[in-house]
Amino acid sequence: MKGKDWNEEWEKHYFRPILIDDKCVIHSSFHTDVPEAPYDIVIDPKMAFGTGHHNTTSQMVKHILASDIKGKSVIDMGTGTGILGILAAMRGASRVTGIEIDGAAYENAIENVSLNHVEMDLIHGDASALAGLEPADFLFANINRNIITNDMSAYAATLQKGGLMLLSGFYESDIPVVLEAAKPFGLSEKTHTVKGDNWTCLILIKN
Repeated sequence: MKGKDWNEEWEKHYFRPILIDDKCVIHSSFHTDVPEAPYDIVIDPKMAFGTGHHNTTSQMVKHILASDIKGKSVIDMGTGTGILGILAAMRGASRVTGIEIDGAAYENAIENVSLNHVEMDLIHGDASALAGLEPADFLFANINRNIITNDMSAYAATLQKGGLMLLSGFYESDIPVVLEAAKPFGLSEKTHTVKGDNWTCLILIKN
């Protein structure tokens, strides 16, 4: 795919505007026929993950739409295109920090934050970057089971007591493994949803 126009490739083959719960529309700057919604997010994805179409991302978006985000602080681990952090900022979060290890995705997130005219701090790094942050009310991680379980201690340490951790990127059958990793840090399941081929979104609360 090297040398091709990525916007053209996405438009032709992968990315169409998506409307979630009639509240959030996600589209690219090159789309013209876009449904109206209270939250209008522009994402030019290039090579970064996160257009809202995958069952993990759309479930995360649904939970963010249903959560009381206004005035709360948010950390978005593995922010990708920045979509989840951007939505949190649009919903009135007091502070949003996105962390992304991949250089291309990090640069893409910077572009997408600018496109949406929201305030969001972006850090190029991994879970070790959490050590310098103030504890947040929400932590999002739409990554995969192994990274989430491996980094659970860092996630938990950066979450306020009573805070919520929204996790996705794994299957419903993986929930016991994630809960086992979370339990030593005072985290327990609040709820979870399932969509498509058993992709899940698990919400933990810090007790």
